[in-house]
Amino acid sequence: MAFERQIAFWVSTVVALVALLWLFSAILLPFVVGMALAFLLNPLTDRLERIGANRVAAALIMVAAVVLAFVLLVLLIAPILFEQLGLFIERIPDYVRRLQQLLADPSRPWLRRIAGEGLGSGEKAVGDLVAQGAVWLTAFLRSLWSGGQALVSVFSLVVVMPVVAFYLLCDWPRMIAVADEWVPRPHRDTVRALAREIDAAISGFIRGQIAVCLILGAFYAAALTLTGLNFALLIGLLSGIVSFIPYVGSITGLVLAGGIAVAQFWPDWTWIVAVLLIFLVGQFIEGNVLQPWLVGQSVGLHPVWLMFALFAFGYLFGFVGLLLAVPLAAAVAVLARFALRQYRASPLYTGEDG
Repeated sequence: MAFERQIAFWVSTVVALVALLWLFSAILLPFVVGMALAFLLNPLTDRLERIGANRVAAALIMVAAVVLAFVLLVLLIAPILFEQLGLFIERIPDYVRRLQQLLADPSRPWLRRIAGEGLGSGEKAVGDLVAQGAVWLTAFLRSLWSGGQALVSVFSLVVVMPVVAFYLLCDWPRMIAVADEWVPRPHRDTVRALAREIDAAISGFIRGQIAVCLILGAFYAAALTLTGLNFALLIGLLSGIVSFIPYVGSITGLVLAGGIAVAQFWPDWTWIVAVLLIFLVGQFIEGNVLQPWLVGQSVGLHPVWLMFALFAFGYLFGFVGLLLAVPLAAAVAVLARFALRQYRASPLYTGEDG
């Protein structure tokens, strides 16, 4: 009966949390972002405190540094990116027509066989494909917007988020101590071990993956710029950001850059091959250098599980769901492994009598 009561308690807790998340998802964005920022900055704040800084001063320094870096980034890069994005949208029809002409060229039947007969069969086929992609992208962005539009504003992110992060950083050790006191004493060691494992999974993945995204984004942007590819900065940074989902960023960048390179450089194969090699090299560096060093193999987040969590939570809770997807996916993965270990140690699995 005690075990059944525990199961009922935790199931009720999870249901209540999901209901609250659903109910308040429209106003949670600045608080979730502030909490995520506090989580990421807490180790550095602890380090400043250990070397003699006051906790409040250390938290203020860290939040101020992040806000300053964000403002500088917006002032320096955002205008260029918005300009390239506008030009890219304007030139999409030209690129589509250029690719159609290449696919329909009777002197190159092998190109049509590689790309597929249906893709080069006429303007309507490619137009329908582009239209379907635009509809999907619009629907996806609309779902993100509708999930947080009530307070997705400059005020909520620029003013509320740093304040939330500052107060959470100041009170982080105290909050952890209070939460630890709430845990039932017989299960305290187990819960502490699970909490440490969840913290390692979340922090290891998020901090490591952010570093991977920054390095890959800088590499793709610089390398593509050297080739002379149009919109190299936009494509490179986009590929780096989307690399937060393993393998998706490099594939997205490869498709975009490859299509633009063919439309821009054809029939000069040199730069087309150079663009493709850049993404092959980037994928090699990501899989063999950056991921093992910065993320590690102990995180335990499978790419398929991560993609499912991002799409599911993004669809259900909008942009707030995207922010919560990784920590919740990591926590579920840790708890699932713990449940599997308990099952394998139980008489139900071993067949031994208790």
